[in-house]
Amino acid sequence: MIHIRQLDTDDIETVQDFTERAFAPIFESWRGLVGGALFDRMFSDWQEQQRGHVTTFFNDQDAHNWIATVDDVPAGYIVLKFNHETKQGVVEFLVVSPDYQRQGIGSQLNQFAIEQMQEQGMEVVEVGTGGDEAHAPARRAYEKMGYVGIPGMYYYKDLRD
Repeated sequence: MIHIRQLDTDDIETVQDFTERAFAPIFESWRGLVGGALFDRMFSDWQEQQRGHVTTFFNDQDAHNWIATVDDVPAGYIVLKFNHETKQGVVEFLVVSPDYQRQGIGSQLNQFAIEQMQEQGMEVVEVGTGGDEAHAPARRAYEKMGYVGIPGMYYYKDLRD
């Protein structure tokens, strides 16, 4: 059974570990897209950056951090922010442990986010994800929940050439 509760200090290392593992295929995809030299220049410390996101969000007073557990084992993590002036909320971060992917946890976290947004009086919710093939499951999950995607692109150039 999936349970969603607030993240606490004791959860951080476990969430950092599964976040790093969950993002490994994405960064490998990016390596293939931009090439090894540029990737190493831009993302050589991606593991520490991903781990750092968890700590940064946990320490951010405006961020609301929740964890999904399965039988008391951390399985997913979501961070929400609410702007009460504009009535717009943001899903800042959503990750599911590779050990629990394709079991509906992401969908439940998405549904939880929508419910939290509504309870907080938000009228619009935003979430971002990548356009590469490694992010395709995330795009499908958001579209399944009724999000409408707006295409965008990031361009990188190695100036050492």
